Amino acid sequence: MASHTEQHDLPLPHFDAPVRLLAVVAPYYREIADNLLAGTRAVADAAGAQLDVVEVPGALEIPTTVALAARAGRHDGFVALGCVVRGETTHYDTVCNDSSRGLALLGLQGICIGNGILTVENMVQAERRADPAGMDKGGAAAAAALHLVALARRWQSAPGRAVPHDVIRLAGELDGQGRA
Repeated sequence: MASHTEQHDLPLPHFDAPVRLLAVVAPYYREIADNLLAGTRAVADAAGAQLDVVEVPGALEIPTTVALAARAGRHDGFVALGCVVRGETTHYDTVCNDSSRGLALLGLQGICIGNGILTVENMVQAERRADPAGMDKGGAAAAAALHLVALARRWQSAPGRAVPHDVIRLAGELDGQGRA
């Protein structure tokens, strides 16, 4: 098995202060979820990060759970883990698109998230991607979250360089300043 720094393009960052990650797991396909989580754990351990885990019913609940946990402020970063396999209906497209869009919107708000939600055509693809000794997408998602945490910490500590962040507005005016 390749080391995690070989499987993931960049070496894991070094942290001067402890890092706490939350893995949000949709275990609909238990074996796949367990393999994704094993890869995530290995990368978190290699980086010296504490990993907490919470399970949710499905991939659509992952972004909401990350948002709720981010508001609580106990975690530096998040790892989204799950698997969506194409079926006979368009439900696959809805779940893939909406879970990905939800995570992207949270990321644009400054939440450090690694997306390890597999979107595959069949279980063979899922097994290959989830296998910690194979494509290790769970480990890659943890590495991505850790890199974002490192960047966030670096930029937060830059004195006098704070830039106001953009607010993502989905509809209407900000701060109740709507027009009649």
